[in-house]
Amino acid sequence: MDYYKILGIDKSATEADIKKAYRKMARKYHPDVNPDDKAAEQKFKEVNEANEVLSNAENRKKYDAYGDNWKQGNAYANAGQQRYQRPPNQGGSRGGNSFENDYSDFFENMFGGAAGGGRGGRGGVKFKGADLFAELDLDLKEVYTTHKRELTVNGKNIRITIPAGIKDEQVIKIPGYGGDGLNGGPKGDLQIQINVHNNTKFKIDNNDLHNTVEIDLYKAILGGDLIVDTFDGKAKLKVAPETQNGTKVKLKGKGLPVYKKEGEFGDLYITYNIALPTNLTEKEKELFTELSKLRNP
Repeated sequence: MDYYKILGIDKSATEADIKKAYRKMARKYHPDVNPDDKAAEQKFKEVNEANEVLSNAENRKKYDAYGDNWKQGNAYANAGQQRYQRPPNQGGSRGGNSFENDYSDFFENMFGGAAGGGRGGRGGVKFKGADLFAELDLDLKEVYTTHKRELTVNGKNIRITIPAGIKDEQVIKIPGYGGDGLNGGPKGDLQIQINVHNNTKFKIDNNDLHNTVEIDLYKAILGGDLIVDTFDGKAKLKVAPETQNGTKVKLKGKGLPVYKKEGEFGDLYITYNIALPTNLTEKEKELFTELSKLRNP
């Protein structure tokens, strides 16, 4: 398979290009979007495989050099190195062409002579299976508490724990749920990228939250109580007299949970935006005029 062609990119693609192309293709062919579509399911597997190779700099380098045999790249390189380092026909014991003998040994170990049979009964080289990649979309409210989710990956139901405070584009690795290994090697892993969507009015800064709240001119001048929304409820604030526009107050511990630190939270910052009165009555205008004269006699 041409991994570049599968993702619709060329060999000069950057890491960001690969990531963007993968996310686009994975969404297009995801089984949840194409239920009971075997062609889409196969394409989804190919897209995951292509990303597993090209998104890893070392794997991509091997793929560019060895193509579909990229997983055996180190073995190829070692065999070639041994061919150049080993003196030909040592003691006449090997005979024939050294190049042929070295590589026949290599292929015997790799593909074949293998499981107890062949020359010398040497076992095949074991390789870990390919990692599989998936994405999980969550709302910000869903990552406020630790919870469990059930996913279906390659026809298998997998129950995973989503820790509170997980960040956007963070990856959860599930060992042993990837592709099958080669020659009895271990299975690859399943890597799930979490995409957190913020559909709230709060702005996120790491574990802290920010929000702007309007207060009227009179409360800003005279002070008073104010009820504000927090992420998980409401809080009562005391507005100090003569509060200035843009004043910022902190509500400690009212931010987002800290990832894998039970009971720790960021803070919530409230910025006051003073709303000036409009549509004044004649009486109100008179009173403001009097106040103006008092301040500026």
